[in-house]
Amino acid sequence: MDNLGVLALLALLPILVVGTLLLGLRWPARTAMPVGLAVVVVIALFAWKMSLVAVSASIVQGLLIAVGLLWIIFGALLMLETLTKSGALQTIRAGFTTISPDRRVQVIIVAWLFGSFIEGAAGFGTPAAVVAPLLLALGFPAAAAVMAGLIIQSTPVSFGAVGTPMLTGLGTGLADTSGALAPEVQARADVLGLDHLGFVAHTATQVATIHAIVGILVPLILVTLMCGFYGEKRSFRSGLAVAPFAVYAALAMIVPYVTVAYLLGPEFPAMLGGFLGLVLVMFTSSKGFLMPKDVWDFPPRDRWSDRWMGTVDPTKEAATLTRNMSMVRAWSPYVIVAALLLVTRNVPAIKEFLTGPAVIPVENIFGTGISQNMELLYSPGAIFLLVCLITYALHGMKGEQIRASWRVAGGQLGGAAFALLCAVPLVRIFINSGPDFNAVGLDSMPVTVAQAAADLAGQGWPLVSPFIGALGAFVAGSNTVSNMMFSLFQFNTGLGIGASSPETVAALQAVGGAAGNMVAVHNVVAAAATVGLLGREGDLIRKTILPMTYYCLAAGGIGYLWIFGFAFNAGMVVLLVVIAALTLTAMRMLRKPDALNPEVLPVRV
Repeated sequence: MDNLGVLALLALLPILVVGTLLLGLRWPARTAMPVGLAVVVVIALFAWKMSLVAVSASIVQGLLIAVGLLWIIFGALLMLETLTKSGALQTIRAGFTTISPDRRVQVIIVAWLFGSFIEGAAGFGTPAAVVAPLLLALGFPAAAAVMAGLIIQSTPVSFGAVGTPMLTGLGTGLADTSGALAPEVQARADVLGLDHLGFVAHTATQVATIHAIVGILVPLILVTLMCGFYGEKRSFRSGLAVAPFAVYAALAMIVPYVTVAYLLGPEFPAMLGGFLGLVLVMFTSSKGFLMPKDVWDFPPRDRWSDRWMGTVDPTKEAATLTRNMSMVRAWSPYVIVAALLLVTRNVPAIKEFLTGPAVIPVENIFGTGISQNMELLYSPGAIFLLVCLITYALHGMKGEQIRASWRVAGGQLGGAAFALLCAVPLVRIFINSGPDFNAVGLDSMPVTVAQAAADLAGQGWPLVSPFIGALGAFVAGSNTVSNMMFSLFQFNTGLGIGASSPETVAALQAVGGAAGNMVAVHNVVAAAATVGLLGREGDLIRKTILPMTYYCLAAGGIGYLWIFGFAFNAGMVVLLVVIAALTLTAMRMLRKPDALNPEVLPVRV
């Protein structure tokens, strides 16, 4: 079979099946993902002619990766239960109320700013595993907490885990099998007078610039969706009312973010941007700067829809605790988490041990050459667990409280396990389907889809490029893996359309790959598991696909203008359409506050 269009449709079929089941039929992920896995196995065996051994090895590799994800989820669940039972969350919640009782302010500070800092330090879905449970503990509906944790996995993601999507994802993705830049990329680097790392850093500045322009609206989109979907009146207008604060908070993170990218390189933009923005906004908010005049809150809990709520409710238990705890002691576990993430990612000796001797290698699975390292001690899951052990002493917890926290966290973990144990093997078969593991020399399924899209788009490729990056992140759950899959293809496509700076096309790949984290299935499953919201994955993706689409469209328009010049061209048209759509939507929200809400859910009585 050599028809590119047919192959691309076959490659897309597992994604279309999963998307239809999750979004169209609202099946839970634990039911939809096994069907998707079966579909991709059939296509891999009969269309891509992968051997049964290679498919089996890919499944085992996926299972090993899923174990690593479940390790993170368990750590996040255990930490939430530990802080709930120690009484710390009661104090933390009271502390945020003193800054502002307004939920719109709280979600921007916790999700956008604190979440950006955690993304910069750890990456790989950790922000949602920290942010969602913290918002839940502050009294947010579980669905709103997860939505917030997913939406902010956009602007900071390209520089998450101390720049891993750039240094490893882009750096490896643009390299050949020897590890050096591919010849065509090296030729461009020579023109610019840059070595391998210099070229990656140069491209990363373009990534940061595009993110900065598009990301300035992310906090506003976040609060607007939160108010429209989870407010008393389901009024999007309530979110627009805090536009000055939302844009200010965006700039507080983005200005240092871009500055650091240009001056210091790709390691620290998200981390320092999130930290400096958090300090600034916390200080100015305590002084009342740009604080909303009216206080917005969710409706009373007894009026929440069942679809908003998970099986975890730390506020119920916290309400029964009367223990007083200082703010410093209450926040200390989160401070220790951040400190340990910084140390383990930035102190060379510690990082080398955790990613070297401490790694459990599983090599050459079934003799295929497919391998997977288990970095369990380097994982945020190990840090969460260590911090829980420290918290037992720090907060003077009793034995029964400790046992109860383990019992509850373990019980909650089971719900996420099956969905992830099917989702990640699906992804690995999809990615591993390339010429190294098929008998007919076909490119891998994701590259086949990208090639077909490039043929259709022609000169308009920069407008499509971010969506290919998002596709990679959707299936892989990782901006880093998406960049590794597609960066060289994107660069070469840029050369093919005559782009004067083909690295800008690679930059658009990285931006789209970051945005794709908002809808990545196993990111959604993992985040939902931390608040007991399993089975609602489709509902969440239906919401987060809106900001993801905005992000990719806007990035594509900016990239097109960057490549072909600032003129009335296709890029300008796309940007004008995006601006017009946002403006008209905002005006409609202001006239009819709840007219755009697609789901007026029944309340509990």
